[in-house]
Amino acid sequence: MGLRGLHAFPANQRAPELDVAAWERPGLTRWQRVKAFLEGLTISSGTETGKPLLLRPFQTSFVRDVYRVAGRRRPVRTAILSMARKNGKTQLAAGLALAHLSGPEAESRGEVYSCANDRFQASKIFSEMVAIIGGHAWLTRRTAIMWHTKSIQDLYNGSLYMALSREAKTKMGLSPSMVIYDELGQAPDDHLYRAMDSAMGARRDPLMMIISTQAADDNAPLSRLIDYGLQVNSGEHKDPSFHLTLFAADEQDDPWSQATWLKANPALGDFRSLEDVERQARQAQKMPAQENAFRNLILNQRVDSHARFIEKSVWQACGRKAEIPLGAKCYAALDLGATRDMSALVLIHEDADDDFHVMPFYWLAGKMEDRAAEDRVPYDAWERQGLLTAIGKTTDPKVIAHAIAELNGKYRIMTLAFDRWRIGDLQRELDAIGCTVTLVPHGQGFKDMTPAVDVLERLVVQRRIRHGNHPVLTMNAANAVVTRDPAGGRKLDKAKSSGRIDGLVALAMAFSIALVKGQRAVDVDAMIG
Repeated sequence: MGLRGLHAFPANQRAPELDVAAWERPGLTRWQRVKAFLEGLTISSGTETGKPLLLRPFQTSFVRDVYRVAGRRRPVRTAILSMARKNGKTQLAAGLALAHLSGPEAESRGEVYSCANDRFQASKIFSEMVAIIGGHAWLTRRTAIMWHTKSIQDLYNGSLYMALSREAKTKMGLSPSMVIYDELGQAPDDHLYRAMDSAMGARRDPLMMIISTQAADDNAPLSRLIDYGLQVNSGEHKDPSFHLTLFAADEQDDPWSQATWLKANPALGDFRSLEDVERQARQAQKMPAQENAFRNLILNQRVDSHARFIEKSVWQACGRKAEIPLGAKCYAALDLGATRDMSALVLIHEDADDDFHVMPFYWLAGKMEDRAAEDRVPYDAWERQGLLTAIGKTTDPKVIAHAIAELNGKYRIMTLAFDRWRIGDLQRELDAIGCTVTLVPHGQGFKDMTPAVDVLERLVVQRRIRHGNHPVLTMNAANAVVTRDPAGGRKLDKAKSSGRIDGLVALAMAFSIALVKGQRAVDVDAMIG
């Protein structure tokens, strides 16, 4: 019978029995067996090639936390290790994949997969595993490597490893015992992650492991998982099946300090070159355009390439719960979207302490799953949570008019700001249902938006807004970019923003109609300064 791959032997011949390995010594716990297996491997590249793979303390801690046992089972089903680039993620991932293929975590006819966003990235862990196998005779004897499919078979236990990318035609029929997702932070959506996660249901003790630097924005698939993991770590949620190890610099840290670098680079000065980080820091200091990349890749922070109108920390400081009493006086504004755009209605109420409570409402046309994929934003999840409403195939002003009438029955909407070019359409729908809310025209050019943007900015900085960290409004704030005219006027620019900003536009209009165009417009600077 022919061979099935490099280093293979006839398929009907059993792989030879192994001598007692270090990880088979009696008395070891489950995580200690995994650690012993990894440290029985050798380094496959770099200046340490051929030397034993000795785990560093941060790697040992991760292995212990993931492979600990409660009762007789390993409770962790999802494990995330997030840190800066070049801290040994690929080698650790390859070693753990081998532990599930041919080592202490292997099971009969197991299925081990590494997932990535493209074919090149997907091949990295495969290539690392092949290199490790080549340095160990016992692994060479028991495995068959299929280069054309980027897969490895263990001929002793029947387990299979395969590298998958988002471009793979299908993931149907898989039954993973272990999945490693490499660099989920760069994934445009969570389709592959969800497909693999849902496929693990047939296994008794499956493990999904994500090893990645952070994504650039809060709505990326990895960001949502990390945020959940932080809530688990803080005790806000109790979920023993979920583990997060996060090495990242804090937002307020000095990005040019070595102490800050160490927060995100646990291997700094070891196998992560300090000299290389110093070089990149010097360049980022001299070339501001590179600073965000430095923060993301070296400091493992969520930083995008856009200059934000409102800094994340400043916006989050206004995250106190918003409460508007029934019957309270409110001002409102509507940013009505075009045929398939988002529409946003925002109500604001000023309390006795001169703080403004913000209540946003959203509508979006189209199928939420498709729109979520288009914009890479979890509209479908937000719809399930009641944070936005699917309005049908196209934007329907009648639906929004009915919502305004219902809200006017709960609160006293004094005035509602609306784009002057479409005010007739909304007025007609409100008249048809007998709703008497007063509409006030409000443009979105520099003339009308400059004072609106000024007021919004100052109130946010002074922490006089309470928005309750509404996810959709927070997304709008994170996306927002302002542009200036030659006279220094400012407006929120949808074309140049990194995503949808409809709710923030409506919020600025609401403040404008309440404070600038209303009776309190005599001295806005004095009122909020």
